[in-house]
Amino acid sequence: MFIVLLGPPGAGKGTQAQRLAAATRLLHISTGDMFRENVKNQTELGQLASTFMDKGDLVPDGVTIRMLLERISRPDAAEGAMFDGFPRNVVQAIALDEALAARGSKIDRALLIAVPDDELISRLGGRWICRNCGTLYHERNDPPRVPGACDRCGGELYQREDDRPEVVRTRLEKQKPPADLIQHYRDAGVLREIDGLRSLDAVTESLLEALAR
Repeated sequence: MFIVLLGPPGAGKGTQAQRLAAATRLLHISTGDMFRENVKNQTELGQLASTFMDKGDLVPDGVTIRMLLERISRPDAAEGAMFDGFPRNVVQAIALDEALAARGSKIDRALLIAVPDDELISRLGGRWICRNCGTLYHERNDPPRVPGACDRCGGELYQREDDRPEVVRTRLEKQKPPADLIQHYRDAGVLREIDGLRSLDAVTESLLEALAR
């Protein structure tokens, strides 16, 4: 079985990927892990990817696709895999479809953890940090006893630029799965949408049910 796991930042995709991998024993292929492995081993593709990553740029589709195809050619991917962070767009999705078709396989399920933007902004944009001791707080999930003050040392709390709601909203627009990618898997009849507003355990159960069906 080959599975694609989709979801925007803040949807809990990374946690659910680990849970699914443990429950299904499928190989978990994370784009981030794949990049780090190639960079660490100084492969040709790793060195090429580094030239973009070091500047904070996205690695081009051609490099990412080549890296992914090399990864699924290894023996441990013969029985299937779960892709986390790939594909990011339709170009990558088509390349993956073609590579799997060449070996007589296909994407069996594309699982989308769906969470409304307002909820994602609340999850990602509510973090505050103590200037004095560095203790982290979340204005909804773990608020300080006194607004603006650290429980541990009384220091002033501040919000990093990346955690401000307007910055989070911009980041979401850039990083959430594009509509045409979701439609690609919907047209293929393999897309299943999971309500990501529920508890971690409930989301995990729904993901496993979607696979079982």
